[in-house]
Amino acid sequence: MSNPYDPEHDEQPEPIDDLMLPEEEHEHHKARTTSSVREIASRIPESLSAIGRDISRTIERAISAKDDYVVAVKVSHDAQEKLEQLVQAGVFRNRAEAAAFLIDEGIKTQSALFDRVQQKLAEIERLRAELRGMINEKPS
Repeated sequence: MSNPYDPEHDEQPEPIDDLMLPEEEHEHHKARTTSSVREIASRIPESLSAIGRDISRTIERAISAKDDYVVAVKVSHDAQEKLEQLVQAGVFRNRAEAAAFLIDEGIKTQSALFDRVQQKLAEIERLRAELRGMINEKPS
């Protein structure tokens, strides 16, 4: 006969942890999590491919949209390394294309500066025309 005061029968109930799920819920949750992770992981190559296509299209448009002018420039060692990285990564065919793209992007970024420069150039041209007019005037 079992005695409730018997030391061998003195089993403590397992403590309940709020973070623990009952076994049947745990298995369901685990399967759902595994499924979600697999689904997300399966979309990674597609997402990376789409990003790569977008970058390629942007670069191609930038390269094809401009006229070809050759300009020799000196760049820092760091800039040279960055250009080379873009070539090694296959983003551009050569350093000249990488530099041209970065120059175009820098000009776009600094559009406010170039607007001010254009205004100042127009003002300078107006002043030059005024000076030429003064020189060409005949004394009365």
